[in-house]
Amino acid sequence: MTVTGTGNAPDVVDVVALGESMVTFLPTRPGRLADVPSFHRSIGGAESNVACALAAAGHTTRWVSRVGADGFGDHLVEAVGAYGVDVSHVRRDPSRPTGVYFRTAGDRAGDTHEVAYYRAGSAASAMSPAGVDLDAARAGRVLHLSGITAALSPDCLALMRELTAPRAGRPLISFDVNHRPGLWGEGQDPDVLLELARGADIVFVGEDEARLAWGLHGARAVREALPEPGIVVVKQGKGGAVAFDKDTDGPCEDADGTATFVRALHVDVVAAVGAGDAFAAGFLSATLRGLPVRDRLRHGHLTAAATLTTPGDLAPPPPRLLADRLAALDDPAWGRLRLGPGWTAADAEAAEEAPTP
Repeated sequence: MTVTGTGNAPDVVDVVALGESMVTFLPTRPGRLADVPSFHRSIGGAESNVACALAAAGHTTRWVSRVGADGFGDHLVEAVGAYGVDVSHVRRDPSRPTGVYFRTAGDRAGDTHEVAYYRAGSAASAMSPAGVDLDAARAGRVLHLSGITAALSPDCLALMRELTAPRAGRPLISFDVNHRPGLWGEGQDPDVLLELARGADIVFVGEDEARLAWGLHGARAVREALPEPGIVVVKQGKGGAVAFDKDTDGPCEDADGTATFVRALHVDVVAAVGAGDAFAAGFLSATLRGLPVRDRLRHGHLTAAATLTTPGDLAPPPPRLLADRLAALDDPAWGRLRLGPGWTAADAEAAEEAPTP
């Protein structure tokens, strides 16, 4: 799939990311939220995470959203902007607060992990087709969206439907399903995520999410349920990820497109938070550069590994020369890689010689 520009307007950027970001409070020590005495302030948001990672990788990016006219809103705009992201189209809401959340230090998938969201009635939940600068949202080579936004309010869902609807000259639509069961209240149907995904050009979805949200089992079933997107990336956790690409001719081509699988890297995990956003950023960065699908998947894994080996939701991506060299390894060398904290500061030769598990 080739990314093309959307016009000659001076404000066109590589990637626009639209969605809610919140101020995140990270615990100073492990334990239950009830027992943690203090927290460090950070930022968190699936879409802005992607924008920040891509900006750090050298791409031009814009974040479109709403925040409160409060100190937390100031912090979010300043922190995201510090990555080099254009935040001039983030609107301030004088009557609604900026969302915040607290989480424990453990793995999100663990039984002891706790997250306390305070986002009901937030400024971002008031996003709508009339309350967002649609021209700014569409002025990118890629528009990155997430299923989280669809769950925030009926107006947010209407906005998502507007942005994923067929439209002449629209940007390439990237959609990360990001199914969060806790956001889907009574009467809300996560099947709407399937509808939105079918309107996208690139879709990211975890095999576990597809099973939970849609009752689908296996990567091939996911692709069969999403026949429209040019590329569907099904993430399979520690196993790896498979991309179905309709635009690539190859020996495995069928009605669902060429299936390309790349195993995940061996990583010494510090915190398993934000890896999915980092994977999407790495994949999109390689897509913008016109790299083949295998290398897009490998760049996704490498950018995710940078986040997995740091304690926060965001981490600087590996330098491009290092990432390109590692992505070009043959399959046996790729399989031997093991990455731990600090690996992005190492040179490529040292990373290649990392011990196998």
